[in-house]
Amino acid sequence: MDVIIGPGLALIYHLIEIYTWVLIIGVIMSWLIAFNVINLSNQFVRMIYDVVTRLTEPLLAPIRRFLPDLGGVDISPVILILLLWFAKDVIYRLALRVG
Repeated sequence: MDVIIGPGLALIYHLIEIYTWVLIIGVIMSWLIAFNVINLSNQFVRMIYDVVTRLTEPLLAPIRRFLPDLGGVDISPVILILLLWFAKDVIYRLALRVG
């Protein structure tokens, strides 16, 4: 059973790590778009931003519902990153127990 669980936990751990980087890329892209450094009229930029938004928005939207309005400051990515770090730590500790 450890033959399946160990690599499965490692896969989940690395997928969470990749998702964290996708989230960071989305935050940086939103800042660059807000300050007009990059433009959504460029088809490549629009495509990347659309993919990142589709990947991150399903987890960010529920967090935004519970947060109070902070006047244009969105801290939901920070909360999601903290939750992802917690999940990674739990998975790491489970992997250590499995062996």
